Amino acid sequence: MNNSSPIQHICFDLDGTLTDSINTIFQATVKTLEHLNIPNNLSIAEFRKIIGYHFQDMFDSLNIPVTDFEEYITIYKNYYSQLMDLSSVFPSVAETLKSLKDMGTKISLCTTKVQDQADKVVKSFQIDEFFSLVLGRRENIANKPSAEPLLFICNELNVKPENTLMVGDTELDIRCGKSAGSKTCAVSYGYRELKIIKEENPDYIINDITELINLVKQSNKIQRI
Repeated sequence: MNNSSPIQHICFDLDGTLTDSINTIFQATVKTLEHLNIPNNLSIAEFRKIIGYHFQDMFDSLNIPVTDFEEYITIYKNYYSQLMDLSSVFPSVAETLKSLKDMGTKISLCTTKVQDQADKVVKSFQIDEFFSLVLGRRENIANKPSAEPLLFICNELNVKPENTLMVGDTELDIRCGKSAGSKTCAVSYGYRELKIIKEENPDYIINDITELINLVKQSNKIQRI
């Protein structure tokens, strides 16, 4: 991966990167577990440390006995929809996505949400128009931190991984990007502590999503020189 190569494509994580959705996800999770009569003492503090992983991995790590994930997801999606008002997009997200697209940057989304839910979220927040591709969880594609979803997106958009910037708030996003051979950028305002993010050694750490505009401009400036 060449750090001097131009950024032609930015792939975003969703939760904790574009949307502040932890309250929706946490409340929907608790309500679903209660609905299924599954005992838990889940706290939002410990939930924050593992958000972003597939639910099965999350529950395995917490020793919460969910056996039928198809049933769980069906119920969870219903509660999630009811609690969408607890979520919001982070400041300047729509404006930044528009600026990046106007600059000719391809924009995609990679999330562990199931596909129909991912599509629903970006549409409900009126940011769907900015994405060339939205990739939710699919049976035939591995989840982050595997490189597979990002490589799939790059192939679909006909862009090289080295010309791609993976942007997210967790170790899953950074590991995915590094494994795919792309540049990586962590946001400091998401769901992981800054020290956890720094341990992954991303190429960039930003405090505000608007910083991406200058990153893209600088990468293209270096290339022209």
